[in-house]
Amino acid sequence: MTEAARELTFRDLAGIGLDRLKGVGEKKLEALHEVGVDSVLDLLTTYPRRWVDRTNECRVSDLEPGREALVLVAVRSVSKRMGRNRRPIVEAVVGDGSGRFHVVFFNQPWRERQFREGLQIALFGKPEVYRGSMQMSNPIVDLIGDRTGKIVPIYPQSEKAALTTWEIAGWVEDALRKCEPRGIADPLPVHIADRLDLMSRHQALTSIHMPETYAEKEVARRRLAFDELLRVQTLLVMRKRALEREQRGIRHDVSGELVGRLRAALPYSLTGAQERAIAEIDRDLAGPHPMHRLLQGDVGAGKTLVAVSAMLTAVQGGHQAALMAPTEVLAEQHATGVRRLLEGVTVPDPGNLFGDRPLRVELLTNRVTGGDRREVLGGLAAGSVDIVIGTHALIQEGVDFQSLGVVVVDEQHRFGVEQRAALRAKGDDGAVPDVLVMTATPIPRTAAMTVYGDLDVSVLDELPPGRTPIRTKWANGPLMEQGAWATVREQVAEGRQAYVVCPLIDESEKLEVASAHETYERLVHDDLKGLRVGLLHGRMPSAEKESVMDSFRRGELDVLVATTVIEVGVDVPNATVMVILDADRFGIAQLHQLRGRVGRGRHESECWLVTQEVEGENPRVQALVDSTDGFVLAEVDLELRGEGTLMNTAQKGRSDLKLASLRRDRELVELARSVAFEMVDADPLLDGNALLRDELALLFTDDSEEFLFKS
Repeated sequence: MTEAARELTFRDLAGIGLDRLKGVGEKKLEALHEVGVDSVLDLLTTYPRRWVDRTNECRVSDLEPGREALVLVAVRSVSKRMGRNRRPIVEAVVGDGSGRFHVVFFNQPWRERQFREGLQIALFGKPEVYRGSMQMSNPIVDLIGDRTGKIVPIYPQSEKAALTTWEIAGWVEDALRKCEPRGIADPLPVHIADRLDLMSRHQALTSIHMPETYAEKEVARRRLAFDELLRVQTLLVMRKRALEREQRGIRHDVSGELVGRLRAALPYSLTGAQERAIAEIDRDLAGPHPMHRLLQGDVGAGKTLVAVSAMLTAVQGGHQAALMAPTEVLAEQHATGVRRLLEGVTVPDPGNLFGDRPLRVELLTNRVTGGDRREVLGGLAAGSVDIVIGTHALIQEGVDFQSLGVVVVDEQHRFGVEQRAALRAKGDDGAVPDVLVMTATPIPRTAAMTVYGDLDVSVLDELPPGRTPIRTKWANGPLMEQGAWATVREQVAEGRQAYVVCPLIDESEKLEVASAHETYERLVHDDLKGLRVGLLHGRMPSAEKESVMDSFRRGELDVLVATTVIEVGVDVPNATVMVILDADRFGIAQLHQLRGRVGRGRHESECWLVTQEVEGENPRVQALVDSTDGFVLAEVDLELRGEGTLMNTAQKGRSDLKLASLRRDRELVELARSVAFEMVDADPLLDGNALLRDELALLFTDDSEEFLFKS
């Protein structure tokens, strides 16, 4: 095939400047550059934000007060005046053949220049009756010009004065017309496209911009969304398979007695989910390739015990283990918890006269200094320290292990190229330690497949026996809040304890939220007068903080007023009530984490979510009232919040998911994942699919790869 006849690839389109298109001069090039459109590829992947069906448009005569509507109208007149406080007000009269109404824009003076008599526009807003006439205030405006056709695309830049939606539509049509003779190449094998009933890429790009029907637009969106997901999944799967091929792991002995000793010492049985996760981890540990596994579970599901089991497996084979936490505070709390779990556990030692030696767990953070630090570092190098807990400084230069076998990484760590190289260097004779990544925030399945797609996943989806269900109540407004304080008093009278959580330490003029100090003073002198109340927040000196926490653990305090510092690590089974003030200021995951601090003993527990919005709905707070299942709440959170935050700000540019949605496209995520495995397992380096390989190189930057590959 000659160069002239070869189909156009994404790289070809990325190399074609927009000045080749009709009507794109220097000024328009600048305006397009400002919104991140610099090539024909950028233009063709700037998809419409919505489509207007001109055959089914709402008429002015159909408008109802208080009911949102999209209406296509022409501008009849426009004027500007100054309102109160010298704020500009732009008014326009718009209409169609069935009638007219008023549109008002407050503090948007540029609307006067934008609107001109005869201009065709689409307005989306809620009409209201004002002084006997129908009016829309500050509606969404799309300038659609004189475009014809059944389905009109509306592009994201239409409100910017420099770029109108019909200009973008015209350039897109021109680009697609110029692509037509050669066609746009498709990296998806024909047999896979046919099996999944996906249209060709060229057709999809044409149909998403110029659909004949809504149904055609949806078929096109499905194909292009699948492409976005396939690229992400292929990158992840290639990375996963490369790690398995290239890295030599440690074949751990998983039949040793050390884990058995721990289990025998436990006063309770493991859950089925814990047993399953440990079995999955053991298979990885016994295998020739390094483990790269994500352990996710609900609050209180027993992740620490599973992680300790993995670390003990390393120790019983003569290796060491490290647990890395995101903060010093959390590292200290992990150290306390792990030591408690392993109290009395000994390690077989042939060189010891008594046959066993005590298992040694050490903490290494920046707070460990001087002689203590030298002792820990010496013990790691000599092999006498079995398990070390600290921040990710553990894998930095100057920290040497005799034989590092297992690394547990607590959430919030970005474990990238440099860290992986450092970790490899800590391994025994070039062998790479096994890595277990823990997250305490349950992740929806599709999100886990996308954000942690190069990891195997173990899920703890059941709670240990003895955990009592937590009743959650919503106190909306000051009157209902009194119910929360009454509950605290009742529980304290029965010998129990309570938490009160505040979002800020000090008063904020910007946010009308309770501060810890102000709340503490109010409760001591008013709502909880006579009770023993303590105060805990992140700005307190460590010694003072620990003293307060110890007092609460020992039952010397009835109520602990705290900031979110208690979100992790504080375990007081006698605490049966939690009151979270200004709960609407927290996210679902954080509220769920906080709530998990109670319900840890045999007594029934309650969580009160206090808000000040006397009227109105709050779906986040309501979700907490309706469910105590972290995985259900994670799905709700994804629905409410969207997936933007999941893919992270690090992943900018053309590799973004523009059409695909982890909420809406659950089926496509799973399809893309299975196709990625199918293609990579048959052709590990994509030698037979140069098109796809080139697209991955083109669309994914080092930054985006770094984000995707956490471990």
